[in-house]
Amino acid sequence: MLWQAGPVLVHLVDGTYELFRHYYALPRRAGADGAEVGAVRGVTSSVLGMLEEGATHLGVATDHVIESFRNRLWPGYKTSAGVPEDLLSQFGPLESALRALGVAVWPMEELEADDALASAAAVAAADRRVERVLVWTPDKDLAQCVVDSRVVQCDRRSGRVIDEAGVWEKFGVAPASIPDYLALVGDSADGFPGLAGWGARSAAVVLARYGHLEAIPDDVEDWDPALRAQLRAAASLAARLAADRSLALRFRDLATLRVEPGVVGTVDDLAWRGPTPELAVVCEQLRDPALARRATALAARRGLGT
Repeated sequence: MLWQAGPVLVHLVDGTYELFRHYYALPRRAGADGAEVGAVRGVTSSVLGMLEEGATHLGVATDHVIESFRNRLWPGYKTSAGVPEDLLSQFGPLESALRALGVAVWPMEELEADDALASAAAVAAADRRVERVLVWTPDKDLAQCVVDSRVVQCDRRSGRVIDEAGVWEKFGVAPASIPDYLALVGDSADGFPGLAGWGARSAAVVLARYGHLEAIPDDVEDWDPALRAQLRAAASLAARLAADRSLALRFRDLATLRVEPGVVGTVDDLAWRGPTPELAVVCEQLRDPALARRATALAARRGLGT
């Protein structure tokens, strides 16, 4: 049986972000084979905590391979270079632990975890049984997935929930304009610089008026007079965009999340039905048997088979 029969809340978790966060926040812990598993334990316990707090439908996306198709689009795009080996080595064990917990996991290789989250959000939002979709990551890329107050972005550390009004407040543009915004200002975390001279304020002011790069005229004389009055550097901004428009479009392509059919099945695939029999073995490997006991107890309280 499913614990929740009424309107569904779907929780989508950025497993890559959580793994990095726990790796740097928690002390090192060795598993039964001597390999580092501290971050795996932390993330798995955290996801189980979400279930204990009432989540019934939950999926986790990971960058099983840090590199993706975007590295072919831009040579400076982020790679695994410089990432500690004992952090990279925990992606596979994390995915195995979450599967044993009974959680839907999407380990991405050609696409990125953000693409999986965007794909899952689209599937969930299209299901009329879903009351709200909560995307758990502070990554600004995911702001483009926000829809009204139905698909929202959440930051577990701050507790902040960002709906469409929150995106406007934070960035000064609509969710649909986030890829255009990042194309102009750049994204240092992903490794592309944006256009010289363009900053957060100028990008927000211009995109609030025009929405997308294609709608921004090359010639500043064709810009809305109100914009020219607001931006002292309007002429140089227009000239830079006119000269580097093809580069801006490439950066926007990098920032645009792919919603791909087949990455995620249905909302029913996200329903937690309890841990699998493998969880006890996994937790022995992690040297955290208490995690298995917590999951088993929660499943029993919900009347779920294990």
